[in-house]
Amino acid sequence: MSCCYLEPITVRTIAELMPAEYVIVGAGLAGILASRSLLRAGKKVVLLEASEQVGGRMATIRLQPPDGREIVWDMGAQFFTAREPRFERIVQDWLKEQLIVEWSRGFATADGSYYADGHPRYRGIPDMAALPKRLAQELDINLQEEVVSISPAVSGWQLTTKNGQIYFAEKVMLTLPVGQSIALLQAGSLALPPQVHKALAPISYEPCIALLLLLESFGHFPEPGGLWPVGEPIVWMADNYRKGVSPTPGAITIHAGPEFSAQHWRTADEDVAEMLAAAAAEWLRDEVELYQVHRWLHSKPVWIHPESYLALQEPAPMVFAGDAFAGPRVEGAALSGLAAADWLLEITPESS
Repeated sequence: MSCCYLEPITVRTIAELMPAEYVIVGAGLAGILASRSLLRAGKKVVLLEASEQVGGRMATIRLQPPDGREIVWDMGAQFFTAREPRFERIVQDWLKEQLIVEWSRGFATADGSYYADGHPRYRGIPDMAALPKRLAQELDINLQEEVVSISPAVSGWQLTTKNGQIYFAEKVMLTLPVGQSIALLQAGSLALPPQVHKALAPISYEPCIALLLLLESFGHFPEPGGLWPVGEPIVWMADNYRKGVSPTPGAITIHAGPEFSAQHWRTADEDVAEMLAAAAAEWLRDEVELYQVHRWLHSKPVWIHPESYLALQEPAPMVFAGDAFAGPRVEGAALSGLAAADWLLEITPESS
């Protein structure tokens, strides 16, 4: 595939840059597993992450009030399944290494019934954020390094960050939400080939508002601590104490549905918390001691690209990956990152 340039590009010499064979943008699970795969193949990989921690939506928040309690909420991805053989093999290794544990094989529903389909739901030990942190320990990761533009350079790509740092890579993988990846290329004055832009343009994401509550006691959640309400305004609720994540009872995670989240994206936190707590009153049944609101703008892809990744080779190798490819959620992101790493290795000569 060929690319066209919107304006002249200033190309720096390799000596002026921070060279790497591969640069991966985004340290969610797709980027982490891709980095590990390339590293095992003996490749030099640099992983750039805009936030303060790895894991993306595999996120956990902890509070330690002055009274000595520790309160923990999984606030993004709540669990994951393994249905594809490749990911199932990886999950079995994680179980052996005690990185994860099976949480349940189903959850309660709003009418009091229990939906079980036989598929294990896994969580990290001790929480969801712990898994990507453990997997990333051996990787070369630069946190709080937000990429703001990507442009062609000599035999590769030039990546410029908000901090003013410049990286050079022979090959690049982008695991960000697709719109953000396209914006980085546009900032670098690079126009994607029409067929690539057409393939990526339909990809969009649902927002999700997460409400984290601390009740004065346990609440009224059935075992094992997960609940699937039906429809808006709440699509998921979890008791992090019954889940085994929080040592303090009453730590509740509520995920609002996409319609409520879009409608109230800019509504004040206090009002959002009041509305969602009222909708969940049947299961809370206690006073709220404190709350936090977190907004996930790219919670779940609405349209999934049919392939595991999308790659181009000119002006240099680049591959798009993440949970908008191969399938949403944790498993889809993992499989996409691994498949994209496979492609990069396939096009790399053995001697490199």
